[in-house]
Amino acid sequence: MSHPSPELWSGARLFGRIKEPEKIPLGRQGEALACQYLSRQGYRVIVRNYRTKLGEIDIIAEEQGTLVFVEVKTRRGHQCGHPFEAVTPAKCRQISKVALEYLAETGREGQSARFDVVAISFSGEAAPVIELVKNAFDLSYGA
Repeated sequence: MSHPSPELWSGARLFGRIKEPEKIPLGRQGEALACQYLSRQGYRVIVRNYRTKLGEIDIIAEEQGTLVFVEVKTRRGHQCGHPFEAVTPAKCRQISKVALEYLAETGREGQSARFDVVAISFSGEAAPVIELVKNAFDLSYGA
């Protein structure tokens, strides 16, 4: 049985689409744009992609003394709905649990905190549309 040459399959993922290696993944592009946007809005980015066994928080920042846990949702067009629609109750619970872990790990349990969501929409060649919802959801850690 012959196999294709490495040139043909080097960019492929098993059971996935062929990716162009020179392109930055959409989610990473969105997170970079969100960091720039938040910085211009007066936020100070502390951590990007904070990961634990419970999940990940895209951006942890500080704004006027408040710790802000930021979820970034990036989409090309709205065929799959608006980016905000991807922040489901289950996602809010997961982010909340990771945020509690971060607060405990850093000894910041008493600091005021909130959850913001940044939605980034790409449409063709136009500049991306960036939307920010401050205090988008409350701490949620139930079932």
